[in-house]
Amino acid sequence: MRKLFIAAKVVIFTAFKRDYMQEGKRQKQVAGVIQEALNDIFVRMGLNMMNGGMVSISQVKVTPDLLEARIYLSLFQVSDREQTLVVFEDRRPEIKKELSARVKQQLRRMPELKFFHDDTLDHVFRIEEIFRKLHDGKDSDSTPDQS
Repeated sequence: MRKLFIAAKVVIFTAFKRDYMQEGKRQKQVAGVIQEALNDIFVRMGLNMMNGGMVSISQVKVTPDLLEARIYLSLFQVSDREQTLVVFEDRRPEIKKELSARVKQQLRRMPELKFFHDDTLDHVFRIEEIFRKLHDGKDSDSTPDQS
């Protein structure tokens, strides 16, 4: 029983490592092609500026079977993020049609597009604010008292 349990753990870890930790060469190539084409499509369709802010593609991840592309959108100073993602979901068929016309020579099947919010930029701003507060607090502590 113990050997079976250990073997199951090894199989699960190997599958996890293969699927999620390593991205194959073809996956990276397809993701690069999709990202480059989508950048042009967003500019042409006016999707790069929405709700008072800028939308850009921070990353594209493609599943190992190349049937799903996860597009991570960086939303800079966008007033309503949920509404922006809804707009992308509503326009997904139009975006997919344009994308398939551009990459039909390079891909056999067009992957299903899924849009996600990439909050890395939010984390960067939050960390910078913390550092700024720490730095300001350090400066006020180091000034000599005039009393």
